[in-house]
Amino acid sequence: MNIQNYIDSGILEIYVLGSASEAETQELLDYKEKFPEVKQALFELETDMERIAQQMAIKPPPTTWLKIQENLNELIEMPEPEPLRLKQLGEPQEPYQKKRDQQFIEVESESSQMRLHKSWRWVFAAVFVLSKIFLGCTIYFYLENRQINRELQELRTEVKQLQSK
Repeated sequence: MNIQNYIDSGILEIYVLGSASEAETQELLDYKEKFPEVKQALFELETDMERIAQQMAIKPPPTTWLKIQENLNELIEMPEPEPLRLKQLGEPQEPYQKKRDQQFIEVESESSQMRLHKSWRWVFAAVFVLSKIFLGCTIYFYLENRQINRELQELRTEVKQLQSK
């Protein structure tokens, strides 16, 4: 195989850009070890790509490093968090029975979520059931109203017919 044709085939560029398959990568690494021309061409290509990247790089604003230093200083100056202090509870008198004040361990936390007590579950269930009852009553009275309006309309037509005779 002609090494110059291999170098000109574009496989080196594909490898440097990270798009080469596993077989192509292994083949290139084998040729790199065997042929110094491939090694030199690969080195030159990587150097050229690095120069292009440096020339096209956008420099960050000068205040960026100061912001990074401030964040690092804040992390360094942060005090160590205090360990959680749990209440010392006495031995329970009966092994599998807990006292009411022993059900919860007080822990301070900074949570943005609202916690509800279990008794609220019954309140929500009651509200749901009542809303269904009210919905049923509303539909019932609506249908009754429609029927009464029809009967009223029929009576009005009968009265008009009787008055016209």
